[in-house]
Amino acid sequence: MTSQSFSRSVIVAAFLAATAVLTAGVWIYGYRQALDQVVARGESDLALASDRLVTRLARYRETAVLQAPHPALQALHQGGARAPADALLLAAVDKISALSAYYADHDGQVLASSDTGPQPDPQNAPWFQRALQGALGAGFGTEPVELGGTRAFAFAAPTFGADGRVQGALVIVADVDKLEREWRGSRPAVLFTDGAGKVFISNRSELIGWRRVDGGMATPDGRVVGITVQRIGGHEVWRQSLSAYVPHLAVHLTQPLPVVGMTGAALVDTAPALRLAGLQAAAVAALCLTFGALLFLAMERRRALAMANLVLEDRVAVRTQALEDANAALRREVAERLEAEAALRRAQADLVQAGKLSALGQMSAGISHELNQPLMAIRSFAENGVAFLERDKPDRARDNLARISDMARRMGRIIKNLRAFARQESAEVSRVDLVAILDSALELTEARLQQAEVTVHYDRPAGPFWVRGGEVRLGQVFVNLISNAADAMSGSDTKRLEIAVLSDRGLKVSVRDTGPGIEAPEKIFEPFYTTKAVGSGDGMGLGLSISYGLVQSFGGTIRGDNAPGGGAIFTVELEPWLDEAAA
Repeated sequence: MTSQSFSRSVIVAAFLAATAVLTAGVWIYGYRQALDQVVARGESDLALASDRLVTRLARYRETAVLQAPHPALQALHQGGARAPADALLLAAVDKISALSAYYADHDGQVLASSDTGPQPDPQNAPWFQRALQGALGAGFGTEPVELGGTRAFAFAAPTFGADGRVQGALVIVADVDKLEREWRGSRPAVLFTDGAGKVFISNRSELIGWRRVDGGMATPDGRVVGITVQRIGGHEVWRQSLSAYVPHLAVHLTQPLPVVGMTGAALVDTAPALRLAGLQAAAVAALCLTFGALLFLAMERRRALAMANLVLEDRVAVRTQALEDANAALRREVAERLEAEAALRRAQADLVQAGKLSALGQMSAGISHELNQPLMAIRSFAENGVAFLERDKPDRARDNLARISDMARRMGRIIKNLRAFARQESAEVSRVDLVAILDSALELTEARLQQAEVTVHYDRPAGPFWVRGGEVRLGQVFVNLISNAADAMSGSDTKRLEIAVLSDRGLKVSVRDTGPGIEAPEKIFEPFYTTKAVGSGDGMGLGLSISYGLVQSFGGTIRGDNAPGGGAIFTVELEPWLDEAAA
């Protein structure tokens, strides 16, 4: 055996010895702690059993005290009839399930009884003598054989004559067997002993009549069963074999009961404490052994890892160079992707601008008419104003000048809308007035709608509705929808355009026409999809696709479908502008 192997064996042996010592210490500590919990539970059970016994016996004691001064019993001393007194005692026995009840005078002669058999002679009983002294007497024992030979507990309540002297006592006798029936066999084993250590009441019937002697307990026939007493953590632990229904190893607890002249004792099983201590010790041992095994394996692997480390370093160097090359290629690819995304954004912006310019081109004839008509009117009103001034009619000239001012404002408003619609707007989202944008879109498409003989029904809201969007891009969406509706109704007999603003759930704008409807609603937002004739010059099918992208960039949605009763309906749902959300 090499020195290295010997050192390893010594270390393993020392570790196992330390683990054994630690496990034993944990078991002892855990057993004592668990034993405290078992004792606490046992003391609670013993107190409960004692209270139950005292409470049950109190029922008989109170009956004796309450029934003693009854007139039927008092009348017995003046020669009264015995039958009413017997009936009274029989009724009391039936109500409280007592063994018997009788009333005796000062000399111990039974004057009334609930039983018709042999009558007891309580003259020499200590509890009866105590009642004759004017106090409440209580005692227990086994009745004579001629009275049944059962275990009984008697209460004697004195009665007083007119002169204040004791003239008799009412005795209520309780049947101990009936008291034990309800809790016989329950846990833990409970014993109630008299002053001599004799078991008088117990939930283990096989131990009744046993008495405590030095070194154990003696059976009624004189046989002694040995008991080994240990002191563990301040508790008295019995190791015994009194009965198959009494734990072999149990904590012995006692509680004096001066009210009934007994001492209560309980034998509480220590098996739960042993199991808990065993589990704790096993857990500590398993943890230590597992930790030791892992530590041993780690030490063994450390040598192997040290040998493999040299080979691994060479491989890491090669791998690192490969990763650096891959990283450089990845950076180049990322740069190319960023450039492609920037180009895509520029192309999208150019496409949006091209869509606006295309819409302006389609509206150019109507806009020219809208501008040419006020210009001709301005010229006519200017000439009339000069003529009125020459005729010295300043009021008529003032009217013509006011009309010229109105025409100029109208032209300025049209040019302002065209300039705003045509400019390249940034991509930032801000607060815009939805009503104002609809007004601008209707004004831009007014000439085209008049030319197409389209009747517009628009119930304009009174106040502004603030939404998230871009003023120019959102206006382009509604211009596209209104223009498409006008084109769709070109061959319809009824040309009616309905625009509504709904604010019940969010903010929605619906645009409904009376055209032929949508042939394929699921394709209308695809690029280059159009229902117009080829070569008509009315567009390339990008308007709705651009509108779809613009509305989505605002966080909204746009839907298109066939309306009930005919025609198409487009719904644009936008997010309301919330000041707190923006902040």
